[in-house]
Parts: sequence; structure tokens; C-alpha cells
Amino acid sequence: MDGMELVIGTIVLALGTFAFRLAGPMLRSRVKLSPKAERLMALAAVVLLAALVAVSALTEGHEFAGFARPAGVLVAGVLAWRKAPFVLVVVAAAATAALLRLAGVP
Repeated sequence: MDGMELVIGTIVLALGTFAFRLAGPMLRSRVKLSPKAERLMALAAVVLLAALVAVSALTEGHEFAGFARPAGVLVAGVLAWRKAPFVLVVVAAAATAALLRLAGVP
């Protein structure tokens, strides 16, 4: 792939993203969803985020990531739930995983 193809691809993706994002506000007044559909869409976003967290926390490639990473994610989740500062959440999660790995936990 030469440089020009990369530039063209980037421009096409940028225009597509812009058009997709612009379509939401433009169509909002024309498309009416039922309250049930709106609730389901909000719930779907939460489910997708939870699935992403689970896959990222539990797997590395196609295998189980070990227990240290999920423990770090659990610590981060609890601290975030308790409304701890973001820096503390990240440092505590990393420290938990690092200390468990140092102790020999995979």
C-alpha cells in the first residue's frame, strides 16, 4: 500500500464517520422509537460494554489470561463503583495485577 492509498482510505473513512454521526441528529426528529425500544437500545450499550470488558479481562489471544488480570479489573471496578479518582483506579488495578504476577499467579 503506497502513501496515496492510505490518504484516500483515511479520507473515505473520515467522511463516512462524519456522515454516520451527522445522520443521528438529522434523523432524530423523523424516526420515532417506542419507549421500550429506547430502553432496549440503552441496555444493549451496557451489555456490549460489559462483553468488551469481559473479553479484554479474561482472554489473551484465544486463551485464558490468568487470574492476575481479572483480579486487577475487579479491583478497578470496585474502586470505580465507589467513585474513586480515575488515577487511583488505574494505579490500583495495575498494582494488583503486578503484585499477583510477582507472587507467581498467572
